[in-house]
Amino acid sequence: MHIRFLGICALSLLAACAPKRIPGTDIDDTSETRAILAVMEQYRSAVESKDAAGVAALVSKDFHENAGTPNDPEDDLTAANLTEYLESMFQLVQSPKVEMDVRRIEVGRDLATAIYYWKLNWRMPSLTTRLQKEAELERMVLRREGKDWKIVTGI
Repeated sequence: MHIRFLGICALSLLAACAPKRIPGTDIDDTSETRAILAVMEQYRSAVESKDAAGVAALVSKDFHENAGTPNDPEDDLTAANLTEYLESMFQLVQSPKVEMDVRRIEVGRDLATAIYYWKLNWRMPSLTTRLQKEAELERMVLRREGKDWKIVTGI
């Protein structure tokens, strides 16, 4: 009887010491991870709203994407050209829907990495009448700038 009681006490103690998780995830529930998730949700919402300025407001002044072509700077996105690029893209698409499933967030002193799986559905009438779909596992890097987290890469 005492052994069972001691076992229950030990399990209770271990459970109490375990880090709290954001419900439905394996992500530690901290103020930093919640702030990063909030930025990611703002990004998702801005894309669905086709709000280029809203997306641009979330990125760092050092934001950079090489569009998968590291040797061709012609198609690179930066904080300086992101709004113009998104405005032109958003004119071509209809009804974008974005789902983001954040799998992991690692927070350092001033940098954080979020691994997420996203699904994007949209229509592009100038191309086809069919619904377009894309899905991919991505890595977003964010940097603490003042009190805010800003996206450095990974959109």
